[in-house]
Amino acid sequence: MAYVFLHLLPELALHQGKISRVAGPLMARLEHHAYLIALLGLAVFYGLERMALTDRRQHRESESGTSQISAGVFWISMASFTLYNALIGYLLLEQVRAGLSNLYFFTGAMGLHFLVNDYGLREHHQARYQHIGRWLLSAAVLAGATIGLYQQVPALLVSVLVAFLAGSAILNVLKEELPAERESSFKAFALGAAGYAVLLLAL
Repeated sequence: MAYVFLHLLPELALHQGKISRVAGPLMARLEHHAYLIALLGLAVFYGLERMALTDRRQHRESESGTSQISAGVFWISMASFTLYNALIGYLLLEQVRAGLSNLYFFTGAMGLHFLVNDYGLREHHQARYQHIGRWLLSAAVLAGATIGLYQQVPALLVSVLVAFLAGSAILNVLKEELPAERESSFKAFALGAAGYAVLLLAL
């Protein structure tokens, strides 16, 4: 949570400048390109979450009464999170180029984020995720890092990718790390957020 709000979101201002400099005439009137892309990232993953919840509710109301999400929704979700994880894997290599301190904090924050996402996806998709999904998403991170190792994409595309990641990460952080239906401790949340914030601000 602290990483998203104290590092990823401020970084959008930097990428906003890069996007604005190359925006074509059709985008000239849109002053906040990076933030629009971040909003798109949030909207895409919110739509996926609603799709999964609606599908599960329909299965529960059917005669079978199962909470298993349909195969179609599972594969749409896996395709989206595969791209999401590959993007994080690629940006991991970008952090190496930016400096070791950036790499350490990015790796730590995204590693914890992956654990939380894994819990939520396992809860939604159950056996399919256990047998297929988790391996697919793990491979996606390695694939993204491999692409970053051998191919450096243009700076503009990196800016677009970071903006999309920021929006989707906000949704996934709020959805999985602050769930209303699970027992949680505000004290633990506050201590964790404050501690990580102090580390980030000390850089």
